[in-house]
Amino acid sequence: MASDLPMSPHLEQIHGEIRDHFRALANGFQRLDKIKDSNRQSKQLEELAEKMRDCKRLVKEFDRELKDGEARNSPEVNKQLNDEKQSMIKELNSYVALRKTYLNTLGNKKVELFDMGAGVSGEPTAEENVQMASSMSNQELVDAGMKRMDETDQAIERSKQVVHQTIEVGTQTASNLKGQTDQMGRVVNDLDTIQFSIKKASQLVKEIGRQVATDKCIMAFLFLIVCGVIAIIVVKIVNPNNKDIRDIPGLAPPAQSRKLLYFRE
Repeated sequence: MASDLPMSPHLEQIHGEIRDHFRALANGFQRLDKIKDSNRQSKQLEELAEKMRDCKRLVKEFDRELKDGEARNSPEVNKQLNDEKQSMIKELNSYVALRKTYLNTLGNKKVELFDMGAGVSGEPTAEENVQMASSMSNQELVDAGMKRMDETDQAIERSKQVVHQTIEVGTQTASNLKGQTDQMGRVVNDLDTIQFSIKKASQLVKEIGRQVATDKCIMAFLFLIVCGVIAIIVVKIVNPNNKDIRDIPGLAPPAQSRKLLYFRE
């Protein structure tokens, strides 16, 4: 019936893997009947439990893929696929119950329930687990095992979320540090530019200072020359007969007095 159901390639692949696991479980339990050594039986049961965990994971993946494709299938096809999923879950539960029966037959003092939750502080002891499992029906035992596995899956999902959040925080921190590094680089470049400008300004001020000092010297020299000329002119006017002071070129000699002219006439 399952081979006649319309399935997507991925869904058909998952379905085939589940059927392969069921065949492996059936063969494993058949071989278990032929094993006489209890240690080898326990090891065989552990391998079968690992197969059951893989099968449960595949059933969950089958269910997710089935839900994703509900919109593309007709209601009749969806009903057939859901019935097939329920059939696989029942078959898996039957193998879980069969494993529990073998564990009780072997007299194992510890019920692993798919190896989940054993050995945790505060949990029931192995003897209490055996008594509890003995009082539970096969379906209750299967539900308990499935519940433990769901809790473990949820814990794994929470761990993945924490890791994802940690990666995001690390990425954001790295981005912020890169931005701050770039900003510091720009600040350093601005400081170098300011320092260069200050040096140029200092050189310009020194140059202007030298020019001003030179101009002051020239002005002082010219001032002394002018003062000397003025002094000579004043002396000539005051004492025109002084022969020690030569006439200044371009300066006319002082006019003779009228008395002297009159006397000569």
